[in-house]
Amino acid sequence: MSDRLPPTTYSLADLGHDALAGIAQRPGRTVLTMLGTVLGVGALVSILGLTATAAHQIDDRFSVLAATTVEVADAGSGNPADVRISFPKDGDEVVQALPGVLHAGQYWPVPLTAPVRATPGVGGAAGAAGTSTSTTLTAADPDALAAMGAQVSVGRLYGSFHEGRAEPVAVLGSAAARELGIKRLDVPRAVFVGDHAYTVVGILKDLQRHPELLFSVIVPTSRAVADFGPPQLPRAGMLVQTKLGAAQVVAHEVAVALRPDAAGFLKVTAPADPTTLRGNVAGDVNSLFLVLAAIALIAGALGIATTTLVAVMERVSEIGLRRALGAGRRHIVAQFLAESLAIGTVGGLAGTSLGIVVLLGTSLARQWTPVVDARQALLSPLLGSVIGLLAGSYPALRAARIEPVEALRR
Repeated sequence: MSDRLPPTTYSLADLGHDALAGIAQRPGRTVLTMLGTVLGVGALVSILGLTATAAHQIDDRFSVLAATTVEVADAGSGNPADVRISFPKDGDEVVQALPGVLHAGQYWPVPLTAPVRATPGVGGAAGAAGTSTSTTLTAADPDALAAMGAQVSVGRLYGSFHEGRAEPVAVLGSAAARELGIKRLDVPRAVFVGDHAYTVVGILKDLQRHPELLFSVIVPTSRAVADFGPPQLPRAGMLVQTKLGAAQVVAHEVAVALRPDAAGFLKVTAPADPTTLRGNVAGDVNSLFLVLAAIALIAGALGIATTTLVAVMERVSEIGLRRALGAGRRHIVAQFLAESLAIGTVGGLAGTSLGIVVLLGTSLARQWTPVVDARQALLSPLLGSVIGLLAGSYPALRAARIEPVEALRR
């Protein structure tokens, strides 16, 4: 009969029982230890989810207006003395004939030498009743107003008749009308710029594009040229409204269509690609906030490592007793690794849940559609497990090196 003792066994059930018993000994410390992992994983999940969710909102907001807008600027020939308008007389019709174009029209700001007044008279001191020094003057043809999405609250917009006859009419932006004290048009009203008078035919309530022109008096381009001459600095521009998805093609064709002889006289600004913009937004947000999530994860790992190491020092006598009863070094390592693994896994699960709750709450408050990557939601708890294993490795090895005799003497 052999005198050798049978090898010590340590079943998974016993390992799990001992790990849970070790964690449950100090529940408060365990919860605080777990908190770093919860915050780190939660921050990671919420940041990735919010980034994807916010990026998806770009298409909805970007496509409606910006993705259907093409700006064409009159760059000129490069000669400062050349003040001719580079757009041809039939430029609006040429551009509107391009596939995908809804409206296209010219506009430009008109430099003022005198304040805008709501009453006739010479000069007009700043601050006088019916006089505005903050109101601007803009020339825009009817198609430009259509491309801007102009909507009136009172009256009407001027049309091709007024443009063709260079009629002295004007449309007031809502802010300009308030500055000038004009609220109603049931009786004829006019505004005065120096010696020039313009009959007000409408008051705007909204402009979908270029809303800054709500602070302006807008007159037909033909009348502006007759009263103030062609635009010099700044030069004229053309606003083009396209169908959704046609802006890039229109931007590529519009300069050649307008000036096949001198396309370089025109500078075209096309909307950015929404896919590229979404990728840039996601990259910028990720690069910033993922650093914070990584810091929280590192803090969580250090918390687990520190607490497990303290637990090893406090449980030296327990370790010595286990070793004296036949537990091997690998059993001690397995016990403490199982404890740190459990803490990390539960922290990862709690952090994932917290991150999804933050994502859903933020999306609900902002009326967004939340976007959650299923792979991230499934892998995030595993990240907590990995953190627990890595953090518990050194304390577990430290515990395994404790000699039974020395441990029992303490």
